[in-house]
Amino acid sequence: MKLPKKERQSRLKQKIFENPFVTDDDLAKQFNVSVQTIRLDRMELSIPELRERIKSVAEKTFEDEVRSLPIDEIIGEIIDIELDESAISIFDVKDEHVFQRNGIARGHHLFAQANSLAVAVIDDELALTASSQLQFYKPVQLGERVVAKAKVSSKDQRRTTVEVQSYVGQTLVFKGDFNMYRSTTQLKGDE
Repeated sequence: MKLPKKERQSRLKQKIFENPFVTDDDLAKQFNVSVQTIRLDRMELSIPELRERIKSVAEKTFEDEVRSLPIDEIIGEIIDIELDESAISIFDVKDEHVFQRNGIARGHHLFAQANSLAVAVIDDELALTASSQLQFYKPVQLGERVVAKAKVSSKDQRRTTVEVQSYVGQTLVFKGDFNMYRSTTQLKGDE
């Protein structure tokens, strides 16, 4: 059942407020309208497209938190971070990220997303990858969204181990264990 325009726009505004990372495609399905209708509604309501919403939320939320590298050097968009604990980023696979003959994402882009997230989660001025163990489980296709989830599994004075799992939907596509060197000898809680 289609809603009247004013009611649809009111609900649309609320949905985006509740989840700024919802896609136009998902909204179109929820409201049983075309993606173009959602785009027109967003334009009328002065709501930016998803990429701009993500960038705005990330800049406001994480600019002052991430210490180990500038926010614009992170591959993907960070959507959640708790330093020295966990972080989540999203990466949309576009034409420039895939092999042209088959539309499969090049592995170094998945690695770069995971590695930069492993660096970003470290609460230190300097964090470098000392070593990593990687597994690719399933090819990622053009147009898919990769959600990387980082979790700090152990840390000592100079090293932090970060596990990163990347998903497309509910499917695990990549896993990396990153042994990170940190420059500070003092950890939070040791002060």
